[in-house]
This record gives sequence, structure tokens and C-alpha cells, in this order.
Amino acid sequence: MGVKFKGCEVVKPSKPTWKGSLTLSEWDQVGTITHIPTIYFYKSNPNWVGPHDTILNALKESLGRALVPFYPLAGRLRWIGGSRLELDCNANGVQFIEAESESRLEDLGDFSPSPEYNYLVPTVDYSLPIHELPLLLVQLTTFKCGGVSLSLTISHAVVDGPSALHFVSEWARLARSEPLEVMPFLDRKALQGGDSSSSAAAKPPRLDHSEFDQPPLLLGQTDNVQERKKKTTVAMLRLSKDQLEKLKCEANDTYTVYSNNSSAGTTKRGGYTRYETVSGHIWRCACKARNHRAEQPTALGVCVDSRSRMQPPLPRGYFGNATFDVIATSHSGELVLKPLGYAAGRIREAIEKVSNDYVLSAIDNLKNQPDLTRFQDLHALGSDQGPFYGNPNLGVVSWLTLSIYGLDFGWGKEIYMGPGTHDFDGDSLILPSSDGDGSVVVALCLQVAHMDSFKKHFYEDIL
Repeated sequence: MGVKFKGCEVVKPSKPTWKGSLTLSEWDQVGTITHIPTIYFYKSNPNWVGPHDTILNALKESLGRALVPFYPLAGRLRWIGGSRLELDCNANGVQFIEAESESRLEDLGDFSPSPEYNYLVPTVDYSLPIHELPLLLVQLTTFKCGGVSLSLTISHAVVDGPSALHFVSEWARLARSEPLEVMPFLDRKALQGGDSSSSAAAKPPRLDHSEFDQPPLLLGQTDNVQERKKKTTVAMLRLSKDQLEKLKCEANDTYTVYSNNSSAGTTKRGGYTRYETVSGHIWRCACKARNHRAEQPTALGVCVDSRSRMQPPLPRGYFGNATFDVIATSHSGELVLKPLGYAAGRIREAIEKVSNDYVLSAIDNLKNQPDLTRFQDLHALGSDQGPFYGNPNLGVVSWLTLSIYGLDFGWGKEIYMGPGTHDFDGDSLILPSSDGDGSVVVALCLQVAHMDSFKKHFYEDIL
């Protein structure tokens, strides 16, 4: 795909905003703290009267207005002691890139993430000091057919998925000359944990937090350096409503649950959600495709939104990271040989741990860490540092309950929305179908050597 870059400029808040240091919560500073890309495609629209400069100028003007209430996105991160980050709200602005493609939208087929996306999604130069990196980069690409793509790359150290979608939807409302629906709530004290000087009675309970342990390695290996280097590929795999129902029936059939502390089983019937069911299916298929030994330990990372689980719930519009990472663990042999309900049960067990006390305990645990480096994934692909959820592990993120579709900047809704570049082994997303037919789409990245086998099991193992 030939893409010509026509310009790059900085868009700043259109009015003066508060300036100063914004303290980030501990939870903002662990896990993935690099930028996360998403992309939207729009067909040419009769409402696009006049040159494409009209679209470009409308987007930039409304973006400047959106950055007034969402002013943290116009700031910069900076390192402070203990590998911790602070947000400098300095109104330095966000980067807006204009590009032109020689291709037509139809040339992209089903819009599955591919190397071509590298030209459609802004690139972040991580060789620069972190205080020079914009927190948000936007790229508008015009295609030969008149359609456009709008891609956003946003810092995960500042927002999680719900907050990023909140910003984008409000930006679109402003572009349509509508008022904001929900103002961002910018005070992060609710997720900053207790004061270390407070009394013991006020401190959260000390709970076990396996999510802070290093993920399992392949048996026989002492590190994951070689696994990180292996070539990966991406697949977009659809499960129809009927296939999804078959999986749910299988997962929710009567099965036997074995606790970690007992060899005695309890027979019960599940009531598993789409996420628990599909994630369990992905986990089992990955173990088979990777040809694990039965005794291979494996972990599955789960993101749980803690907004409604806190006591009291976080304020509406809480703008920051409130998705909590927990880990489901098992052995490959157990996952493969036991019914699907076993895998779904392991995932549910991890999710159900996320309570108000559990979140506060985890934050308190992080506050007491002298250095957060080992909990942070801030390294480029190919690095041997930071957490790694590739083989023998997985991360499965759910977008099933997020309002990810229907982003209208005044010229109609997108024809496709999805993740941008997506090239880390083990990364996967579950998205609802855009046509509302009850199907779901799994966006999955695996090593090239394992993908064909995974696809075979993914469909053939549905009873």
C-alpha cells in the first residue's frame, strides 16, 4: 500500500486549561503503558461537500475543543522516583497527521489488521524520552475512492479502553455541534490507595496477588527471549450466534469443579458469560495448537473493569485506568482433557476475586514496591524486558460491553472499526459483531507456526 504523508501538526486545547502535575494512580503505571491503536474506516459520503480539507479542518477544530475538558491528553508523561510516572498537564498538544493512500477501501478486503495498517496508524518513536512523546496521535488517511480512515494511538498510562472510548465519543459529539454528554472526572484519588501514614485499621487487607507474579515459562526454558523473537500473524475469527450458543451449552453443561486445595470434586452447572465461554475456548485451542506438554503451566490474563465494583462505585466519567488485570491459571493437560466448563470456571474464579478490597489491596501492594519496572510493559516489540503473555500464555481482552461502534463526526457512521496494529504473541480481543446479529469476532495474534492449527481447533472443536 502506497501512503503519502502530507503533513503533521500539533493540535492544542482551544482555550486555556489547568496546568500542573497530575498524580497518576498506581494502576495507571503498571501493565501496558505504551500506546494502543484503534482505527475507523468511512465510505465517501454526499455530506462531504467541498474538498477534503473541510473534513480535516472540522476534525482538528473539534479536537482542539475536546482537549479543553480532556486536557490531560494534551500533556506529557515524565519519570519520577521508583520508575513511577507523573502527568505534566502542560497543554503541549496532540499530534495530527494527514496522509493520502493510493488504494481504495475495497482493496483492504475484510479490514483485518495487516502490515498495511502500519501506514494507516501513527507510529510512536519510543527512542525519544517519554516527556517528548504525545499522549495521543491521530491520523486521517484519504483513499483514492474518496473514503477515509481515522486512526488513534493513545497512551495506556493515561486511559484504559472505556476512558479512551469516552473521549472519542465526546470528540465526535463536539464535531457534530452537540454538547458533551458526560464530563470527564479527572481526580484519580479513588484509585491511588491509602496513605502509608494512616492507621492500620484504615489500610486495605493484605491479599494474595498472583497477577504480580511473572507469567509461566515454557517447560525447559529459563527465559522467554526466543519466544519473543518468533514471527507472529493476526487472524480475525468470527463465531456465529449458533456457534456461540453451542459453546455456551457445552460450557454450561454439568461438570466437576476441582479447587486448588482439594482433589475432591464438586459437581455443578455453570452459567458462564460469552466472555468466559469464548475465552475458555481460546485458551484450550491455544494449548492444543502450541502442542504443550500436559504438565505445562499456563496463564490467561483477564481485564476486569472495576468501576462498578468499587465501594462506592467510581464517579461516572472516571478518566483513567480502572480496568484491573487478573490471572487465571491451570495446566495445559487439564484444560485440554477436562470439559470447556473447567476452563470457563478458572476464568470466572479469577474475575470474581475483583472486589473493592482486592483492588485496594493490589494498589497498596504496588505503593509499597520500591520500583515498578518489573510490572511495566513499556518496551518495543522484540525486547526481552517487561511482562510477556505469549507462549505458553495468553491475554484475552473483552470489548463485548463497550460502545465501540457508531462513531459519527457529522458524516455518518464508520463501515468498520477495530484494533490497529496487533503483533504480540498471545494478544487477543473479543469484539461484538458490528451488524448486531449476535455473533462475535476474535482478533488474535499468535506465532505463525501455531496459527493454522489454532484455526482448525477453533472451529472443529465446537460440538
